[in-house]
Amino acid sequence: MLVPGMRELRDLTFAELQALVVELGGKPFRAEQIFRWAHMHRARSLDELQNVPRPLREALATRVRLSALTVDLVQTSKDGTRKLRLLTHDGHAIESVLIPSTDKMAQCISSQVGCALDCDFCATAKLGFVRNLATWEIVDQVYRAQELLAEVEPGRRITNLVYMGMGEPLHNYAQVIRSIELLTDHRGANLAERRITVSTAGLVTALEKLGNEELNPNIAISLNATTDAVRDVIMPVNRKWNLERLLAAVRAYPLERRRRVTFEYVLLAGVNDSVEDAARLARLLSGLRCKVNVIPWNPHEGSHYRRPSPEAIDRFQAAVKRHGLPTYLRRPRGDDIDAACGQLAGKAKAPPGLVQLGRSPAAG
Repeated sequence: MLVPGMRELRDLTFAELQALVVELGGKPFRAEQIFRWAHMHRARSLDELQNVPRPLREALATRVRLSALTVDLVQTSKDGTRKLRLLTHDGHAIESVLIPSTDKMAQCISSQVGCALDCDFCATAKLGFVRNLATWEIVDQVYRAQELLAEVEPGRRITNLVYMGMGEPLHNYAQVIRSIELLTDHRGANLAERRITVSTAGLVTALEKLGNEELNPNIAISLNATTDAVRDVIMPVNRKWNLERLLAAVRAYPLERRRRVTFEYVLLAGVNDSVEDAARLARLLSGLRCKVNVIPWNPHEGSHYRRPSPEAIDRFQAAVKRHGLPTYLRRPRGDDIDAACGQLAGKAKAPPGLVQLGRSPAAG
């Protein structure tokens, strides 16, 4: 049972942890030992902090707890993709996906239980918005996935992280920023900031705020349409921040040299996949240091959308490339394991008393 008022150890930055250790009478160097156990060794309880004196562990236990998500289900695709369904302490299901390639192992993580943006083509939309994930619940997705990798692919490590799972990351701004700070700390997971990408459906004011942070992750914009008329329907966030406002914010975003903005474009048959759409996309993004990821839609039960034919997908990508935009096709991964965002969590039994408050967006 969770004790009211107790903080999670993996919610604390190193500076906060060090201040707490000193307050409890411990030497400052003990903070690094504790931090390493929590973030490098992926400890599941305070009892695992073996080189920390018992009196300090007991004192810590009066102020913080060390929890872990439960890995409820792992699905493995024939293409090597692994999808994890993880359970929170209050019984909600969230998803994370491991996507292997020759030279890297990317992980797609969630930032919310459900989502409130109501994108029309995403499986997560059926789940509704429940709550934001705490910082520790975001980072622990990485640690449980790395723990799984240690069992099934010894020596393989997560190299790239994308906040493109369930939820809109910039709706959970403070926890997402704090999780990046923790995951890039050299005393812990030590992920490279340049290998972390935060995706957004287009929350302009939060994007502007992100540009002023000391942390500098990559950004990805879930665009998915070339006219306001279409985007208003498939991504209602566009009614608040339309294409003109969104792209103005992207153009003003302080990009480091050699970095590019990624535009995600989910292809929906007969909706946004025409050659004319390709031409408009090139005009919209003209002059931006960017690349386009073309993503054929992942089918899921109950949706009226369709994935375009292979010929239509190739035609769209070729048309965008002819206009000079770097364009990459993200081949569907894990079609055989409920690959669309929200599918696997949607099959988990909801905990008693769960109230579905709305619908959610597409994130991956």
